[in-house]
Amino acid sequence: MSGLLPQLAPEAGAGSRNGLGGGFRRESGADSSPIPTVSSSPDGGPDSLGPSRLKLRCHGIVQGVGFRPFVHRLALELGLSGRAQNEVGTVVLELQGSRSALERLLERLPRELPLPGRLEPLQPHWLPVGGGTLGDTPGEPSGIRISASPPDPLGIGLVAPALSADLAPCPACLAELADPANRRFGYALISCCACGPRYSIATAQPFARAHTSLAAFPPCAACLQEFHDPGNRRFHAETIGCPACGPRLAWWEPLGQAGSEPDAGGGQGREIGKAPTTQAPSTQALIERACALLAGGGILALQGVGGFQLLVDGTNAAAIERLRQRKRRPSKPLALLVADLAWIRPSCGISAAEEAQLQHPAAPIVLLRRHVPGDKPLGAGSPLAGGPLRELAPPTQGQPFDLALEALAPGCADLGVMLPASPLHQLLAVRFGRPLVATSGNSSGEPLVSDPLAARRLLGEIADGFLVHHRPIARPLDDSLLQLIEGRPALLRRARGYAPEPLALPKPTPLPRATALPWAPVPLGVLALGGDLKSALALALGDQLYLAPQLGDLRVPAGLQRLEAGAGDLLTRHAHQIGAIAIDGHPGYLSNQLGHRLHQLGHRRSQGRVASLQAVPHHLAHGLAVAAEHGLDLPLLVLSFDGLGYGADDRPAAGLGGRSGQAGAGADRPGAAVAPPLWGGELLLVEPAGWRRLACLRPFPLPGGERAMAEPRRAALGLLAASGPDALAHPGARQTLAAFAPGEAALLLQAIGAGCNAPACSSVGRLFDAVASLLGLCQRLDHEGQGGQLLQGAAALVLAAGEISPGALPGYPLRLRHPPAGQAPPLGWLDWQPLLSALLDDLGLAAGANGSGDTSCGPPPEAIQRCAARFHLGLARAAAELAAAAAERSGCRQVALSGGCFQNRLLLEATITALRHRGLSPFWGEAVPCNDGGLAVGQVWALRHGFALHQACAGPPSGDRAGQEGAPCA
Repeated sequence: MSGLLPQLAPEAGAGSRNGLGGGFRRESGADSSPIPTVSSSPDGGPDSLGPSRLKLRCHGIVQGVGFRPFVHRLALELGLSGRAQNEVGTVVLELQGSRSALERLLERLPRELPLPGRLEPLQPHWLPVGGGTLGDTPGEPSGIRISASPPDPLGIGLVAPALSADLAPCPACLAELADPANRRFGYALISCCACGPRYSIATAQPFARAHTSLAAFPPCAACLQEFHDPGNRRFHAETIGCPACGPRLAWWEPLGQAGSEPDAGGGQGREIGKAPTTQAPSTQALIERACALLAGGGILALQGVGGFQLLVDGTNAAAIERLRQRKRRPSKPLALLVADLAWIRPSCGISAAEEAQLQHPAAPIVLLRRHVPGDKPLGAGSPLAGGPLRELAPPTQGQPFDLALEALAPGCADLGVMLPASPLHQLLAVRFGRPLVATSGNSSGEPLVSDPLAARRLLGEIADGFLVHHRPIARPLDDSLLQLIEGRPALLRRARGYAPEPLALPKPTPLPRATALPWAPVPLGVLALGGDLKSALALALGDQLYLAPQLGDLRVPAGLQRLEAGAGDLLTRHAHQIGAIAIDGHPGYLSNQLGHRLHQLGHRRSQGRVASLQAVPHHLAHGLAVAAEHGLDLPLLVLSFDGLGYGADDRPAAGLGGRSGQAGAGADRPGAAVAPPLWGGELLLVEPAGWRRLACLRPFPLPGGERAMAEPRRAALGLLAASGPDALAHPGARQTLAAFAPGEAALLLQAIGAGCNAPACSSVGRLFDAVASLLGLCQRLDHEGQGGQLLQGAAALVLAAGEISPGALPGYPLRLRHPPAGQAPPLGWLDWQPLLSALLDDLGLAAGANGSGDTSCGPPPEAIQRCAARFHLGLARAAAELAAAAAERSGCRQVALSGGCFQNRLLLEATITALRHRGLSPFWGEAVPCNDGGLAVGQVWALRHGFALHQACAGPPSGDRAGQEGAPCA
């Protein structure tokens, strides 16, 4: 089993656990904590040679990372004795020895702590000598007694202070895994103090084997000897195990098939979480069986670290299509699992920074740029498009493969790739010898499945076989996802490998004296529920913020139930610490409604101490998440570009053709009041005393309301209607209009004109959808963000092809416009009309020049790609010009780029460049996702600073000339 062993990534930053920069403290190991000032002994000057006694409460990432064994070895070296005990949220050290030795320990402890541990600043407490609980226990190694306090059950445990994240196998474990002479050779659940499952298996706090799903697997004599040997690298490794005593693998057939009963001794069934009592098939035999299934084009359900995954051969387009059909995931991108990055280098560009993140212990999915040359869809004649079942190829090293790219990520600019996140993944990927698709184990839209029996029931119509193990998963965790921006990782999904580790909150900006706030800042803890999509709650206690792993869509009952259970558990545990609950401002959000229920619950459990339930505007929370991560002082400009969110006023929207007029007939005439206002393309100014909306994208109607969110053709029709009759009749609008059945578009235009179920929005996300429709890329979505994804993919083919030099391709124009007073924010609208006119002209000309003479054929692909590129460049330039105009008037030069649209790498990088060119300083989400997965962080920050749902009436920004024509604050 001489496999292809991925190496640990070099550290991305000095002392950084995950290489993510910004204001949050994430330091680990060396330099993680300032060396504490050594206080005097109780009786005056310390005696450096006399006995002393020290108590430390160690906070940070100190459980499940080998911290107590490290303290034990350091104490023995320094001649100290005492105890090291895991307790809920901390490790308590009580040490005795010479004063000088204890002081040296205080200096060395934070400096020499091995990764992935992290220490908060230490506060030493000197105790009188004698008494206490110091001493040795018979049978334990002399020196430091290692123990754990009684269990505090975690329940759903969305937040678990002091627990560490699950980490991919370390180099030492990978070497043992591949060494035939080692007793753990080929053991699929190998781990040690530095790697393996932690958060996903914890059933109680503090971390101890008896408090995990490994409690039913007592270590054998050989493992116990290692566990108690201070010189062994598995000294007090709570997850220790081997083939003789640890959990094992098993093979299951789908329900209803011959031989579908679990293997004797290897199936879980009623014996889940219990050691097998009979001989089970060998790990090697089960891996071979799984590989044979995959080689034949089958779909494998694999029990991973935090849940099940569905795997198929990444070079077999027919197998990938079969997976898509069964999973009901027609075109959403799929990620690849590889054992060697050489396998994908012909298909993707991999920078040194991207390679470091791929090799990081968190083992995230990393988005890599697809190479433009050679990207050809696979036809029926392709050797990868199906045919007879192929024999399993022998393991190869460094061999590149022709990937089914258009089957994996149709129309996308990027491809998600990850290295093995567990020893089981390593064994399977190495033995299979070529890239594997690895996607979440669920049907499209459903939550991740983590229980083997449930997986067999729910995935039985998708998978052709199940490779499972005995170790129960205590809580589901999806794979984390990130991309590199300017060489630094930016998380798009924060889950396995990062959760539940805390982030450090910056202190609120001091306010001028006598500043009046809409409400007082919340000094106690805050529980923030985030939004409904990419749901992730956050808990702030003191200066620590715990962001839960993403749960998914709350419209799925299981997701809402899990959020409610997790939030309720936190209210119970921290009833006397939580001072407020933060929710999104949209009253229709399920998280908003849950917040009201929890507020009543918390009020009862804390005897009235949970004093407030406070709503935070969606787009303000997006911007404040960036401010919190980077520790930005106020004032701050926020560009918030996303799909749709509940706004904070109900001013009339102009140019929408309300009940008093037709769309496009007098674009500046006030229409009907919009309630609620739907935002998504906003420029905000945040100051210590409040915040204001300075500008927005010019609003346009969404015919059909919520249906328009899933049908780009409706967003495009609303845009055309707001523009006027000429746009509707333009040849460039042909592809959008052709997407409707006869008479359907006319009915929707009538509804827009009558103001019937056609709410106005200022959403950049819906503008992306509209342009994708006009280009013929997408008329109906089968997954969230598909329109923008395809638009980015088309633009990348031009911008990455080297056919143009920077600045050679002009972006489409969007101009700042100042409608009559009362119809727009103080700085006005970012008007999409010039963009639309230029785009329609380009499409009309391209369709007429396609060689056929028939404009109904649509424009050629090259023209579509150039239009998509011009759209990205024009939007980025307009955003930067808008921010520069606001900076000139306000004096603020910091700009936070937030909202789901900035997941688009092209848009984000182009906007960053354009802002810097204008002398502004851009910031964006890195440790905190820019999408709704980071919303709760901004909600916490808002409450800590005292920002209300409605805008603070603090007057126009300093020197704001345009503020004269704006409406007063709502």
